[in-house]
Amino acid sequence: MSDKTHKAHKASKASKASRAQKAGGTHETAADVEAVPAVPGDGTAPAAGAGPRVAVLKTYKLYVGGKFPRSESGRVYEVTDSEGNWLANAPRASRKDARDAVVAARKAFGGWSGATAYNRGQVLYRVAEMLEGRRHQFVREVADAEGLSEARAAGVVDATIDRWVWYAGWTDKIAQVTGGTNPVAGPYFNLSSPEPTGVVAVLAPQESSFLGLVSVLAPVIATGNTAVLVASERAPLPALSLAEVLATSDVPGGVVNVLSGGTAELAAPLAAHQDVNAIDLAGADEQLAKELEVAAADNLKRVLRPQPVDYFATPGTDRMTAFLETKTVWHPTGSLGASGSSY
Repeated sequence: MSDKTHKAHKASKASKASRAQKAGGTHETAADVEAVPAVPGDGTAPAAGAGPRVAVLKTYKLYVGGKFPRSESGRVYEVTDSEGNWLANAPRASRKDARDAVVAARKAFGGWSGATAYNRGQVLYRVAEMLEGRRHQFVREVADAEGLSEARAAGVVDATIDRWVWYAGWTDKIAQVTGGTNPVAGPYFNLSSPEPTGVVAVLAPQESSFLGLVSVLAPVIATGNTAVLVASERAPLPALSLAEVLATSDVPGGVVNVLSGGTAELAAPLAAHQDVNAIDLAGADEQLAKELEVAAADNLKRVLRPQPVDYFATPGTDRMTAFLETKTVWHPTGSLGASGSSY
């Protein structure tokens, strides 16, 4: 081997090791990284003797306030597939990350809740368009996360995109279902209309990493709330990839904030946080749910308890109405007498 070839080989190995180290702190060496052969004539083929091309490992990050920070603590944890094979290193968010996410969600609440329902529907539909464009990526991630065949994972992803469209269509209709004019005894107009609760902490389902995730997140933001989402601890990658879709669609920064890590570790400060208005316990086990309910009672949070759900079934309006408040307005109509009305 010539000196030039030997130097090129060493440089290639150093480059592989450097890429593996940067990809979320992975412990794999360059020799463990799957090599992707270059296609001759496409302009990407390495110089002679440099070896095959190295795949670019993905670094997953949190999503807070429209940005992608690493965990404040600098921690990561290994994510594996259903057979225990390493997939990636996910950031392990801390209590500080959870508090930062609440601040971002509160800051975004005014603009998002103040937008017209029709505009929110347009924004959510744009997210569905982006999901459709990245369908193959999510099929692969769901298959790895849930141990499904590619065909079954494709069915899950298609159902997830359809579910997002379904909630996008409800944004300007839910008020007609839950609000309206109330008959009262007296010369008054009595009108009720729904309003979003505020900042909602959402614990994503542990087993349904994508369809279940969207089924609990979409109704929260469709009704004008902002969300702090804690991804499935075992299978967080679809949630972290969804954050990339949200960032490149029209959803304002802070409307959805995505954290990964220990569910119990992150849920505790969120349940006790005085600026969180409600919490969905879909991803909590029975014991954790009881503890979080006690913590949530301190500032009278709305709590949606965990319950068995068939996420493939068409959802009703329950998850939307769970995080809506009803505002009722009384207005006098004037005197109503036998001779007619007068104002």
